[in-house]
Order: sequence, then C-alpha cells, then structure tokens
Amino acid sequence: MGRVTVRRPVLRIAENGHRTRPDTLAAEEPLEIRVNGKPLSVTMRTPGHDVELAHGFLLTEGVIGDPEQLATARYCDSPGPDGRNTYNVLDVALAPGVPMPDASVERNFYTTSSCGVCGKAALDSVKLRTRHSPAADPMSVDSTTLIGLPDALRSAQRVFDSTGGLHAAGLFGARGELLAVREDVGRHNAVDKVLGWALLERRVPLTGCVLMVSGRASFELVQKAAMAGVPMLSAVSAPSSLAVDLAEEQGMTLVGFLRGSSMNVYTGAERVTIAETA
Repeated sequence: MGRVTVRRPVLRIAENGHRTRPDTLAAEEPLEIRVNGKPLSVTMRTPGHDVELAHGFLLTEGVIGDPEQLATARYCDSPGPDGRNTYNVLDVALAPGVPMPDASVERNFYTTSSCGVCGKAALDSVKLRTRHSPAADPMSVDSTTLIGLPDALRSAQRVFDSTGGLHAAGLFGARGELLAVREDVGRHNAVDKVLGWALLERRVPLTGCVLMVSGRASFELVQKAAMAGVPMLSAVSAPSSLAVDLAEEQGMTLVGFLRGSSMNVYTGAERVTIAETA
C-alpha cells in the first residue's frame, strides 16, 4: 500500500519570486469493489483502510447489517504498468445465506470522489430503509462539546497536514471523546471507512455517537449515518435541503455551520443541550 500521498514537482510563484520544489499530494486511485466475484462499484478513493471502506459501503447500502455477514475480503491481482499489484480491486465474499445486493445498489461502473450517489437510477432507490433507526436514541450533547469537535477532528487529520486535500469523518462519544477518524479524497469514502471501522468493532448501531464531517452535509451522508444508527450528524459547512428532509424523516439531529462558537441545528434540536451563558 503506502500510496496515501504522492510527491510531485510544482512551480511555486509568490510575491518574493518563484522556484520549483516538490509538493505532497493526496493520492487518488480507483477501487473496484466486487461481491462474490461480481463487480459492484468503482469509487475514486485514497488508498488505505479499503476493507473498512468495503464494509462501510455495504452497510450503508443495506447489503449487510453485521460483520459476520461477510466471510472474507481479499485483494485481487490487478497489476499496474510496473507489473506489481496495485491493490485496487477488492473482492468480498458474503457469508452463506446472505443474498447478493439488489440491482438498485449497482452503480454506473464509475463513481467520482465527490459523488457517491451518482449512477443511481432514481431517488426512490437511494432512500434506503435502515435496520438501525436512530429516531428513539435519547442521547444528548452539550453545545460546548459540539463546539470542540471541529478542532478535535482537524487535529487528528494527519494526512491533511501534509496535503491540504482530504476530507475527514470522525466518530465521537456524547462527551466529545474521539472514537475513530478516517481521511479520504471522497467525503463519502471517509464516512464509509469510519462506519466500516465501527461495524468491524461491533459498535453498530452507533447509539449515543456523533458523526462529524469536515465538509458539507449532503443527502448521502445523512443516509449513511442513518443506516449505521447514528443519532447526530455535524458538519462544518452547509447541509442541502434534501439532507435536512431526510434527517427529519429518520429522526436524526443535523447540525451545520459548526464553526467557532456557533452552529445551526436543523433537525432534532432536543438532543442539543444549550449551555447557559453568564
């Protein structure tokens, strides 16, 4: 593996002159996910934590609900120009009795790092039903705890420090304790990786947890959180209207524009305890 970052020469132009120097870039490579040998999806991702990515992807697509439903996960031989395995094809085998993914799960045979929903035939096929509804989760989080999450997530972004080009997703407990963080060029991949970690750690459903993302809150990220039983999704940027609609429908708390000492709570405000100010 070891391809999380790539070094490339760059011409740096600034007020004090210009020079050529090496620059560190976030790696982006295709990952083909196969199920029982059948191609299911290709996503552009940052290499690393690919098994977690596959588990999270299949969880959030409703294919599996616990790690025992996957028997094995192995890389297939996919040689690059130098003849070495690129580790860009991952085949997962479902456990006996687990049905193959429904046809509605199959994507156009390419999804970009910025869009994980592209290729779905219709909106109705995207609105999956979760096995782990977060609606009844009684968890609550103090607003001062939420305020600290973006900095905690940012401080855990090791690859971002060297590239500046990755999204991040982090799982936090209700008191702000960091459980796991994953980075990727694709925001949906970062979420799949961290939810895949949770599945493998047998933490799903993620009751009492907050999923924090470094970008915006899209419809797809709300859907992924709901499929893992996450009661609260927080984002440093804006949600879409459809994301808000889905969060309300699923009984989730959706927080956006979580920056500095302020935030917007779009749904599920009962889970946010507002700290008293002097």
